[in-house]
Amino acid sequence: MEKSGADEKILSFNDVVLRQSDLEILSGPNFLNDRIIEFYFSYLSSFYPAQDILLVPPSIAFWIMNCPVVESLKDFVEPLHLPDKKLIIFPVNDNEDVCKAEAGFHWSLLAFERNANVFVHHDSNRGMNKWHAKRLYKAVVGYMGVSDSASAPSYLECIDSPLQVNGYDCGLYVTAIARAICSWHNSGEDKEGDGLWYSSVKAQVTPSSVAEMRSEILSLIRNFMDTK
Repeated sequence: MEKSGADEKILSFNDVVLRQSDLEILSGPNFLNDRIIEFYFSYLSSFYPAQDILLVPPSIAFWIMNCPVVESLKDFVEPLHLPDKKLIIFPVNDNEDVCKAEAGFHWSLLAFERNANVFVHHDSNRGMNKWHAKRLYKAVVGYMGVSDSASAPSYLECIDSPLQVNGYDCGLYVTAIARAICSWHNSGEDKEGDGLWYSSVKAQVTPSSVAEMRSEILSLIRNFMDTK
């Protein structure tokens, strides 16, 4: 049976497969799905190829947070080599049903910075995903490779994170904030200060810049399609 146009594969980028329906999501005011965020995270990983940065795909972040067998989580997390990373970025989704794909209603971002030994949660909807971000933090914090003599990484809710101005751009805020954090990490700025990337995020992630992200990601996909 011939696949519908919406299911047609249009691009394979690294390990991410995009379909025609993903272009349609980006063409209008729609909630981003896992594949689009995974594609952009994969693109950022190529743009910032430092070995000490890890952008975790949505499916892996979701499984870490919702793994039904805690004992098996170690075998799943260890291949990520989290102790070797100085910056780790997780997308957070409020879907709690492991049997249902793409069922959530909101995206946010949880970032770990090793020098500061802190997880920071950025939520564009005033902490709507706070419970889910803390759940992910508690699931992964024991695998960060912190020595026994050091304190465990702390959790911080960023109360000054940029806020979305509509009900569907949360995924775009995740991509924009991830880009700003990676740029900050790559800039060579002092990583020992208390400010971390906050000023960079505040300057770079605005309603207008986030609105442009939709067309930017769409153009990226089309450019990669043209070069295949």
